[in-house]
Amino acid sequence: MLLPRVIPCLLLHDGGLVKTVKFKAAKYVGDPINTIKIFNDKRVDELILLDIAASRQRREPDYALIEDIASECFMPLCYGGGVRTVAHAKRLVGMGVEKIAVNSAAIGRSELVRELAAQLGSQSVVACIDVKKSWSGRYRVFDSAKERLTEKDPFAHADELVGMGAGEVLINNVDRDGTQLGYDHDLIRRFTARLDIPLIACGGAWTTEHLRTVVKDAGASAAAAGSMFVFQGPHRAVLISYPAYPDLVRLLGA
Repeated sequence: MLLPRVIPCLLLHDGGLVKTVKFKAAKYVGDPINTIKIFNDKRVDELILLDIAASRQRREPDYALIEDIASECFMPLCYGGGVRTVAHAKRLVGMGVEKIAVNSAAIGRSELVRELAAQLGSQSVVACIDVKKSWSGRYRVFDSAKERLTEKDPFAHADELVGMGAGEVLINNVDRDGTQLGYDHDLIRRFTARLDIPLIACGGAWTTEHLRTVVKDAGASAAAAGSMFVFQGPHRAVLISYPAYPDLVRLLGA
């Protein structure tokens, strides 16, 4: 596996894949099984799959769909969405999901991370934190399930979740999501300066240079992206892609 990792981050909604802009205006981009088969052929490092409807609808994960996806996925798979208990997580792991991502459920009950880490091991628990600036320009935790900005400080929230046993942290900047403007380096640097576990940066990637700089300049352990791997050109035509392995090696110096 290439280190640092370059990870497609796919969004599930009602059984299909979508891509959002600033967590809104979801556009259908394809069937998850067909997309994963393409990523298998392209030697993708790892895959993050987030069901953006499950938590909003207060339902459990779509186990039948995830089982189908996991059976076709030949790379490490991280899943998030609707996971609120250890039982939910264990069922997913039994289907072949390697990592469980928790986000909204941990905003209200951070102890969930401790429970998951105790049962699955820290290496299987990813703390996802959606970050958005408030009207005053301060970074705050965004609760995507309730679609509202909270008063939580994202850096303190990350410290708490890491203390609970999270083995990895994914930071997604809502204001950059789907914009193709590149990652928020200031945000990522502030996290990498205080965390001693791997950090996945997400939100805004569109070019391989964006991938390079968030790793080399901002210190991220991995670069995740959505639009970059599902769209092509200024009109955002759907095309599933991923950089060739030798190109990534040259780009990231692995």
